[in-house]
Amino acid sequence: MTHPALHATVLLGLATQLSACADLSPSRAAHVATGYVSHQLCSAVFVGGQDPERAYREAIEPLAGPMAFLVERRIDREQAEVRATIAGLAESRAVHRPPYGCVNATGQSTADPLGQGAGKTLATFGSESPVVEPADPRLRAALARAFEESSSGPRRHTHAVVVMQRERIVAERYADGIGVDTPLAGWSATKSATNALLGVLVRQGRLDMNAPAPIAEWADPSDPRHAITPDQLLRMTSGLDAGQTLHDVSAFDPAARMLFVESDMAAFAASRPLAHAPGTHWNYADPNTLLLSRIVRDLAGGSPASTRAFIQRELFDKLGMQHATLEFDAAGTPIGSSHLWASARDWARLGLLYLNDGVAGGERLLPEGWVAYSAAQTPGAEYIGYGAGFWTNRGSGYGAAYRTAAGMPADAFMARGSYGQYVVIVPSRQLVIVRLGPAWTTRDDMDVVAQLTREVIEALQPPV
Repeated sequence: MTHPALHATVLLGLATQLSACADLSPSRAAHVATGYVSHQLCSAVFVGGQDPERAYREAIEPLAGPMAFLVERRIDREQAEVRATIAGLAESRAVHRPPYGCVNATGQSTADPLGQGAGKTLATFGSESPVVEPADPRLRAALARAFEESSSGPRRHTHAVVVMQRERIVAERYADGIGVDTPLAGWSATKSATNALLGVLVRQGRLDMNAPAPIAEWADPSDPRHAITPDQLLRMTSGLDAGQTLHDVSAFDPAARMLFVESDMAAFAASRPLAHAPGTHWNYADPNTLLLSRIVRDLAGGSPASTRAFIQRELFDKLGMQHATLEFDAAGTPIGSSHLWASARDWARLGLLYLNDGVAGGERLLPEGWVAYSAAQTPGAEYIGYGAGFWTNRGSGYGAAYRTAAGMPADAFMARGSYGQYVVIVPSRQLVIVRLGPAWTTRDDMDVVAQLTREVIEALQPPV
């Protein structure tokens, strides 16, 4: 859920005292930090169409803390690229290459890591219907509270809230400068979209979640990683020594390095050794999902074009996700752990697929039982309450108990991403609730989202 909170700038002073091994060098940490800034700012500007100063101030600068003044960034709209430097230690470059989003091009010998040519700023939108204002004053008040800011504490920067009941939007609200067609970052909520792509492949008979994962580097049966299954990668029980992506990960973490330094993320993930026997230990780490992303790529034809066509044809088009961009790395693999940008309505449409048991427009996209499988709690993840690419209240443990006590029904499950990105699915109430925006509040604004869920349910329940 939580993405590398890249405190690289804060850590640089400490880093100089550490050993100079590959993962602990100050230079490595600095490159992760500049890679983060260049990629995320590129995505916000060229994919999300956001004001660069606002995007930097709200979503990037808080991670740098008191050392933010060391970070320099330069946006070139003609070349559709962003460069970031830090204290003379590192420089990173990200380029916009539609339809693949922004790509890490640091150290690339050509201008086009995906061979696409220069990108353009965001396409012109306007095909969506107007904002649906809440009719019920209680619903209106619930949405208003989700946008409230403390006068002194950390800010939540709520950008969008959408409430969908059954297949109809009943309420939504957007921050100034954000609209119904503005693509917004989902961070690790992207893992739930990867879950959907895997489900499509399973329904098509092209993937067995319980067989050894088709990873070329692990093809030798004598390799202990050969036994890792796609199910274990999706549930974060692969046993790989892949860093961790859950609790304030530093810029020295392998997962952070993979996302913001490596040009071939899945190859880096495949190179990681085992730390535990497969299936015996739960550890939430993005490299697991990057390996699943490469499996999707390989089964979709192996090229960036065929992979994107598969994603568009089999998921986005069938759900009516009109403003969705799943970004790719420079090797042509979708960054299925973290880098889906989509409008709040599009995120709600993804949630609706799971609310409707994997059916969209009368067509079954996901296998029967896939939604229940996705929401079933993973053994070993009881404290957090994690399923298969979704967070879940369906089980015992602190996470589920905390969320239900705060107002989320026991059957709810959710796509959840860093810094307050939520797609909450409540089958018993036929609800999907989306909350997006870079929140810096406690627990990624979970308490407010749980309160929002409770208040929406109270407002929509039929009168006694």
